[in-house]
Amino acid sequence: MKSIEEIRSDFPILGSKVYGKPLVYLDNGATTQKPRCVIDAVNEVTMRYNGNIHRGVHFLSDMASEMYEASRQKIASFINAPKKEEIIFTSGATGSINMLAFSFGERFVSKGDEIIISCLEHHANIVPWQMLCERKGATLKIIPISESGEIIMEEYHKLLSPKTRIVAVSHASNALGVILPVSDIIAAAHSMNIPVMIDGSQGIQHGSVDVQKLNCDFYLFSGHKIYGPTGTGILYGKETWLNAMPPYQGGGDMVDKVTFEKTTYNTLPFKFEAGTMNYTGAIGLATATDYVLSIGMDSIMDMEQRLKQYAAERLSAIRGLHLYGDCNEKISTFSFLLDGIHQYDTGMILDKMGIAVRTGTHCAQPVMNFYGIEGTVRVSACFYNTAEEIDILAEGIEKVKAMFA
Repeated sequence: MKSIEEIRSDFPILGSKVYGKPLVYLDNGATTQKPRCVIDAVNEVTMRYNGNIHRGVHFLSDMASEMYEASRQKIASFINAPKKEEIIFTSGATGSINMLAFSFGERFVSKGDEIIISCLEHHANIVPWQMLCERKGATLKIIPISESGEIIMEEYHKLLSPKTRIVAVSHASNALGVILPVSDIIAAAHSMNIPVMIDGSQGIQHGSVDVQKLNCDFYLFSGHKIYGPTGTGILYGKETWLNAMPPYQGGGDMVDKVTFEKTTYNTLPFKFEAGTMNYTGAIGLATATDYVLSIGMDSIMDMEQRLKQYAAERLSAIRGLHLYGDCNEKISTFSFLLDGIHQYDTGMILDKMGIAVRTGTHCAQPVMNFYGIEGTVRVSACFYNTAEEIDILAEGIEKVKAMFA
């Protein structure tokens, strides 16, 4: 097993300085940093194997196509998908949700139908469903949350009905770090033959994901949340659903035969991959999953659990600091406010100390509305962070308080 020093040396940016101070990067919920092997993989494809995939008969195209499809198989294995054809490459979680909302909605949603999401959702898992409801005359139903930020399962059960066409929820809240009881959510929906989509953007990097064990109908995530390149993402869908859904976009590679009278579509997964895909990014994403597996998901979970406990102790001990979503079942993400100090002021001052945190609504305005606040400071740690960095954060927060005293 690698030491924390060896792990951190794998990420070149972690050795950087900001305003003359060592970088303390605690904004992993927004995007994770990239290990050198991912950077090298993308560069190698660009420099040595750059040829448009699935189109050419020349060496470069063959090599790029082979590496792209091998990446699809790696992603399928990483989340234990039964078939690699059930893995659709997308531009990210937002692209995946928009694709699903359009394609699923076109085939399975009609006027008077209902779609269920939770109060915890990122805007990317709210707006596409609202757009679908407006287009189809359907209704969006919201699972409420408690003061601790946990969804109220009793209310969820009440929302399920013969009108429900799909349930779409996050694996974990990006704003609060609260982990949703996705297995129970899926089981309840399936008891009424309702499919479930899980947005794994804040789950895929923090624990093992087995889509067969979860038995979810769709699972999606962004590559840049799991140490991969930006502009990459995955939509996993059960083959029966994907075959039944119409394409989201038209263009090259997603077609079988094209005439001016009629077009027929390609088989899975190509039916949903129109145009030239980000094949260099997909190869980089597969490399990122290889890196995660080289560390070991159990080791990552153990490191993050210890870091989460330490951060909870340090932050809870700071007077005037109020945590939101303060519950046991959560990832290593903390949302807080300081008495009498605006979150932007806190974030900007911490930045001058070399500490990167997120401030604002975190693209989850309904969560902020629930608490009656404008936003929070969010600290999101991962396995390459250290207890020493949490100490620097705590000391920085005390300095912020002193400046406003």
